[in-house]
Amino acid sequence: MSGGVMTWTAIERVHMGTPAADALASEAERAGAGRVFLLAGGHLRRETDEIEKIERALGPRHAATWSGIAAHAPRGDVLDAKLAAREAGADLIVTIGGGSVTDAGKIVALLLRTDVTTTAGFEPFRIRVDAAGAVIEPGFDPPAARVICIPTTLSGGEFNPLSGSTDEATRHKQGYTHPMMAPVAVILDPALTVHTPEWLWLSTGVRSVDHAVETLASKQSNAFCDGTADSALRLLADGLPRSAADPGDLEGRLSCQIGAWQSMIPVVGGVPMGASHAIGHVLGGTCDVPHGYTSCVMSPYVLAWNAEDDDSRQGRISACLGRPGVAASEALDAFITGLGMPRRLSAVGVREDQLELVAKMTMHDIWGRTNPRRISGPDDVMQILRRAF
Repeated sequence: MSGGVMTWTAIERVHMGTPAADALASEAERAGAGRVFLLAGGHLRRETDEIEKIERALGPRHAATWSGIAAHAPRGDVLDAKLAAREAGADLIVTIGGGSVTDAGKIVALLLRTDVTTTAGFEPFRIRVDAAGAVIEPGFDPPAARVICIPTTLSGGEFNPLSGSTDEATRHKQGYTHPMMAPVAVILDPALTVHTPEWLWLSTGVRSVDHAVETLASKQSNAFCDGTADSALRLLADGLPRSAADPGDLEGRLSCQIGAWQSMIPVVGGVPMGASHAIGHVLGGTCDVPHGYTSCVMSPYVLAWNAEDDDSRQGRISACLGRPGVAASEALDAFITGLGMPRRLSAVGVREDQLELVAKMTMHDIWGRTNPRRISGPDDVMQILRRAF
């Protein structure tokens, strides 16, 4: 008999299909927050009036709005946001934007109670991987303020206490986690996502597809997680083409948001991801590849490499994508290609002379050793990278 243990987060509520301004106003009132700090995506703040709507809805509870988080949440940007939140006296942090903004907000909450004033001060809080592949999570006090996340992309990080920030000195994207870094609430407003550039919406949707795919392929999953991943993959397989065909299809967009949420339940619950995620973390921090594009490129190649060893866990992936009996790597390749997303490392700006460094750094990722086909060292990673190049 197979068994397992599920881990849950400190998220208390998820609003689905409610206007973001209304939902946030009610959450701020519920929390008794009087100094709400908005960490907003730059595009949304500059090009739309959505942030102003949220500020007006908060009224006197609004303390400050800050934007300036670059892709992959560089330490310097996160530090600047933390200092701004401290100056504002923030008692509630709200992220409005994509995955990097979400990650930054959770780390800001972590650092807000500390005296960290330099990027070097991040070091004691980051996750490490030792030479044997063991993940070492440092212990520290919980964040002083809670977070509410309003995502505008589909990476799903808002449902995870784990966050990533890139060390500019090493070009390594590193993890930070604490159970209370999970937001107290998540607000899924599909109307807000119509402002997200199509390439970003679709590529981050494939990132959530990758969460579901690597769950269904994992030998460490269980019936509960397989079920949520199955549902997630079907919702995304339906919703992403719908939103591509009609950007105003809010039901299709909400299906994608719920699919992204479901795709994260196994990840947070304890199912380790595989080589697509491990390589993707490195490609983002080291090669500046957008988060979603890493999965668009890597996921089918990882499936194909794994299938050479054992494809017994991959049939359900093909069925969820509507192509039962077809190799999962082929079904996923066709789906991603049909969305118009890139499928080669060379197409997303990765140079051949970077592959060796990517392979070496992948072994230091939290999921560098949890792929269903064992990865024993950088040479194995290089086999996958060369296929993808």
